[in-house]
Amino acid sequence: MRLARPLRLLYVQVLLAMVLGMTVGHFWPPAGALLKPLSDTFVGLVRMMIAPIVFCTIVSGITSLASGKAIGRTIIQALALFYLLTAVALALGLVTAFVLRPGAGMHIDVHHLDSSILAQYATHAQARGLVAFGLSVIPETMLGAFEKGEVLPVLLLSLLFGFSLNSYPQAGRPVLALIDGVAQMLFRILAMLMRLAPLGAFGAMAFTVGRFGIRSVGSLGMLMVSFYVACLLFVALVLGPLARLHGFALWRLLRYMREELLIVLATSSTEPVLPRLIVKLEALGCDKGVVGLVLPAGYSFNLDGTAIYLTLASLFIAQACDVPLSAQQIATMLAVMLLTSKGAAGVSGSGLVALVATLTAIPDLPVAGVALLVGIDRFMSEARALTSVISNACAVIFVSLWEGACDRARLAQMLRVAGPGCPDGANDAATDTPG
Repeated sequence: MRLARPLRLLYVQVLLAMVLGMTVGHFWPPAGALLKPLSDTFVGLVRMMIAPIVFCTIVSGITSLASGKAIGRTIIQALALFYLLTAVALALGLVTAFVLRPGAGMHIDVHHLDSSILAQYATHAQARGLVAFGLSVIPETMLGAFEKGEVLPVLLLSLLFGFSLNSYPQAGRPVLALIDGVAQMLFRILAMLMRLAPLGAFGAMAFTVGRFGIRSVGSLGMLMVSFYVACLLFVALVLGPLARLHGFALWRLLRYMREELLIVLATSSTEPVLPRLIVKLEALGCDKGVVGLVLPAGYSFNLDGTAIYLTLASLFIAQACDVPLSAQQIATMLAVMLLTSKGAAGVSGSGLVALVATLTAIPDLPVAGVALLVGIDRFMSEARALTSVISNACAVIFVSLWEGACDRARLAQMLRVAGPGCPDGANDAATDTPG
């Protein structure tokens, strides 16, 4: 029996799976809490594809850019944009915390908090200094770059590989043809795996509602409201005007990315949509070299959702535990966050790791205060991931336009036809092989 046309659309299937998962989690919490492996399996399957897809995409992109000067300019522009957006996100989180004061009046005694639950986050937060971060980019072996699936080591290896192919174009032509062929195969595999997205969304939502439930919000609801408000303000008041300044409407881009955004919302992770975003942004008319360089780098250097979370959560802890902070202390905190917000993986729980790393470097704030946030972190990780993935998609388009590497006519056409009435023309690009 053939499904009705709307039910064949991936974003409709994901949306229905999310509703079904929340229903199961609400009415049968024990059963819902046991369904997390469905989400973990889907995320794991897609994550195993990220490293080889990023490698092939970046190598092909560098060879298409050809000029080393153009590559260097693209990277510098992207990093400058990332740090500018991060600084704005940090400031917005700070202002939101001061205006809404989510932790005021709680009067928490840190000595009564159970800090033992932070052990797993503290372990991951160790050695996040500038030198350690730089060394972590270098893999122990060439194959080791693919072993852990982290983006930055793969990015480094891809740059070296791409530059070497540019140095010997004749000898490198068969190698490049092989890489392009492998890329086609990888994207076909990805298209098959994405059919499991509704199953992953179902398991994730069933687990979240079944394990935590609405009662876990409790007195921390104001912090959640403040965080969601800050994320919405960043998207609407920062990314929206920037998009308009660059000649496109942000809401059209969000509609074009609706399947990816729903997957991020369900899984609380940006990683599963990275390969699809690469193809979709190329389909918008962005040069594949710019997409291949900017988007993977943004996954480590442009986590604006995490940046908002860091300032808001830190000030929440200060307010809740009645710890006054001077202007100098806040300035130091922001400087530390410019580092700790980088390199955090776009997965659920990474925000807490970055927060522990931040507070560890700031003796004025109690690290034990993070224990207040563990119960509701899952409910805020969705907003962190959504904000970051939207920001990275915008950043790719911005840099492409700056470089003259974006077909404006195609960008306008694809965003115009990507509405509910005509979804297939835009979304087929995510399952077709990039050209």
